Amino acid sequence: MQRRGRNNPEKTVWLKVLTICIIGLMAAFTAGRVSPALAQTGKTVRVMFFPFTTWAASDGDAGLGWDIADILAGRLTEQGITVIRPAAAAAVPAEPDARQRKAAAEGADYAVWGSLTELGGGFSLDVSLMRTDSAGLPRIFFADGESAENLAQAVNTVSRELAAALLGQEKIVDIHIKGNERIEADAIKRVLDISAGDIYISGQLSENIHKIYNMGYFQDVRALVSRETHGMAVTFQVTERPTVRNVRIKKSTMTFSEEKILDALSIQRGAIVNMVTIQENIKTIEGLYKDKNYQNVEVTYKIIQKKNNQADIEFIIERGEKFMIREIHFEGNEAYTDKKLMKVIETSEKGFFSWLTSSGDLQVDVLQQDVGRLAAHYHNSGYIDARIGEPVIDFKDEWIYITFKIEEGQRFKVGTVDVSGDILTTEEDLKQQLKIGQEVYFNRSLIRHDMITLNDYYSDRGYFYADIIPQTQKDDETQTVNVLYQIEKGNLVYFDRIIIAGNTKTRDKVIRRQLDVYEQELYSGKRLKKGISRLYRLNYFETIKFDTIENESDNEVDLKIEVEEKPTGMFSFGGGYSSIQEFFLTTSVSQENLFGRGQTLKLKAELGGSSTQYQFSFTEPWLFDIPLSAGIDVYDWETDYDTYDRHTRGGGLRFGYPVFEKTRLYVSNTYETNDLKNVTVFAPWSIQTATENSVTSSVAATLRYDSRDRVINPSRGSEHSVTIENAGGIFGGDVAYTKYTAETGWYLPLFWKFTGFLHSRGGYVHENSDGFLPDYERFYLGGMNSLRGFDWRDIAIQEEDEDGMLIDKGGDKFIQFNAELLFPLFGEQSGLVGVVFYDTGNVYDDDEEMRFNRLRESAGFGVRWFSPMGPIRLERGYILDPQGDESSKGQWEFTMGAAF
Repeated sequence: MQRRGRNNPEKTVWLKVLTICIIGLMAAFTAGRVSPALAQTGKTVRVMFFPFTTWAASDGDAGLGWDIADILAGRLTEQGITVIRPAAAAAVPAEPDARQRKAAAEGADYAVWGSLTELGGGFSLDVSLMRTDSAGLPRIFFADGESAENLAQAVNTVSRELAAALLGQEKIVDIHIKGNERIEADAIKRVLDISAGDIYISGQLSENIHKIYNMGYFQDVRALVSRETHGMAVTFQVTERPTVRNVRIKKSTMTFSEEKILDALSIQRGAIVNMVTIQENIKTIEGLYKDKNYQNVEVTYKIIQKKNNQADIEFIIERGEKFMIREIHFEGNEAYTDKKLMKVIETSEKGFFSWLTSSGDLQVDVLQQDVGRLAAHYHNSGYIDARIGEPVIDFKDEWIYITFKIEEGQRFKVGTVDVSGDILTTEEDLKQQLKIGQEVYFNRSLIRHDMITLNDYYSDRGYFYADIIPQTQKDDETQTVNVLYQIEKGNLVYFDRIIIAGNTKTRDKVIRRQLDVYEQELYSGKRLKKGISRLYRLNYFETIKFDTIENESDNEVDLKIEVEEKPTGMFSFGGGYSSIQEFFLTTSVSQENLFGRGQTLKLKAELGGSSTQYQFSFTEPWLFDIPLSAGIDVYDWETDYDTYDRHTRGGGLRFGYPVFEKTRLYVSNTYETNDLKNVTVFAPWSIQTATENSVTSSVAATLRYDSRDRVINPSRGSEHSVTIENAGGIFGGDVAYTKYTAETGWYLPLFWKFTGFLHSRGGYVHENSDGFLPDYERFYLGGMNSLRGFDWRDIAIQEEDEDGMLIDKGGDKFIQFNAELLFPLFGEQSGLVGVVFYDTGNVYDDDEEMRFNRLRESAGFGVRWFSPMGPIRLERGYILDPQGDESSKGQWEFTMGAAF
């Protein structure tokens, strides 16, 4: 039943609801209005509003129906719609058809009416829209709410939908994704800038198609639109790109292996074919080749469709010709010639040995470093204002031309050199340690060197926070630079805690005993570096990091040493051919850090054509927790010489102790039995007259110095040793002799990556009166470890027996020299090293003078590989002074696991 208002002096509940509605709509007109741009349709729409019917639980105000109509009409007016209201309430017809005719008569395009119904504490708002020029049912717009507070939102929603319908703007009621199998629909919807509830604008579909396509996962995207009851439904139909089944490389010439190229690519099997990713990988491949100076490289691709929506991607590489550096020019240089500056930079012109030395290759990063090298060269030679411009690179006819532009400026000499501030000793004592004062011309690198020297001087005395501030004053008139080192020593600093971290196997004390610093003692940078160097030489750790950590006290720091351990045990098995032992098999088990205590255990067996060796050794490097090394050796050897066989069983104890920096003294005791068998008449006299079983008991002392930068393949440093061994006498046994040997080796870094090695050995042995000197304790030369090109033990003394027959025997003294030129092959990481050598030496009898004009000579070349099985050497030597039936054609020699 329709209730038209009675005049009630009290406000009804429904009137209060309307008041709230009006207040809310006033705010909504500003915050929630539809953009005026939506009304720019190019036509005028006229709408006649009729009063709304109100249904409430109690009587309401008769004007409420017009109030609601006026609010909706106001919203439409803001959108550019013309609103018409019947002239008088009495003229308002009740039936829809009559209202349609009334609106048409007034010139309106549409008629609007509706109702507001109270439902308990909620409401329902219904709006009817009907065209005046067509028959049919009106279009219904509906909104409801659970409380009166929601009425403003409901009216706002209905007015927006009503305006959209009048202006031909449909609402998007749903968005569908179809055709996707691997990519989730929600992931696709996240890239869209439309959603359900938005006004449908056809122009936005094209933009959103591009957004989906740009995800890179689809090869086709289409948009389909369908009309539904309350608006438009949009469906995006996608066709996914195939997944990558295989990635192949097709190239006409070999520069990089297929594996190396594939490792550099980001596209992998199972990934979705993505055009952006393919283009990025093309640039990656081009970069690899351009880094090798193939500047005209061209990379294309093919996508080969396979079953199950899979595809193979094939990259086709045409590398073109290699660009090489033909000329390097310097402009503006007057103080130094082009030839001198060429020696400063690493980049070089193409040379005859470019295939070996890589001369002529353009490496952009190295070229940039060359700018710094040139600048440093000038700055360290007094030209402190010198400037080096960016190198100009020109590519012409498959050649590269590089130009360095230089502004030298004036050359400055060193003026006065002073120190000031906190002086621990006298100024003269400090100045004597500085190198800059010894130079004629100003050298910027020496300033840095002097800063380090002064900093080390103060830190070694506990001043960890010492600050060395160099101040330079340039005098353009005298062209001199005065230097002042300002010193602020800070507080004395002590080590508080030494923290060891990262060691899961190696015990803390094994690490701590290598350090030369201790808790609660003064800080010393020099001794700290020495300790870290000792840790590296243990060869237990992959990396070693150390850091000083400030704590709450101003005069204490914590030292943290963090290590990353590496495997120290090794099992190896192998075989091969040696010029000494012919075919052989070898196996070994070793542990360099037994139980994390730093102990060494080795077991080795070697079976060869001329010898069989079994050996066990154990070493404790810190006996009684002092740097006293102790070891035990047990061995069983069988050796077949040309004229007799020798079976040796024995063992020994050895000790070592550091006496100087990088110098240790070793003392060893050896006891062994030697069983001689199959002795022929051609054997040396000392073998023929020896007992079948003889005992050797000896003591040896060795002083060894080692400053090599690394044990395997060193590039600098030296190693020297002197040994005295005495057998027999108070030590017992049948064999009695005294033997003196000395050895020295020097590694010298040369040009490029070449290393020179100079080596020499010498020895002297004499028989003692209380026993005999067997021939196997004398000296022979020849073979891989002495004079290459000669057979093993081929250089000997010839003596005449009672029948006038010449028999070879060992010498009582010998001397040997070796010179080698070493260089890496195929990069330093390969472990392959090429070698060119020259050997000379000889052996002498006890009554013979050591004359250098009688030295035997050989020379040759070879390859060495520091493999996981041990050092492997393959070398060919040529005898330079063949005698008798000796051949100068040369011979190959091979050995594994041995080197002098």
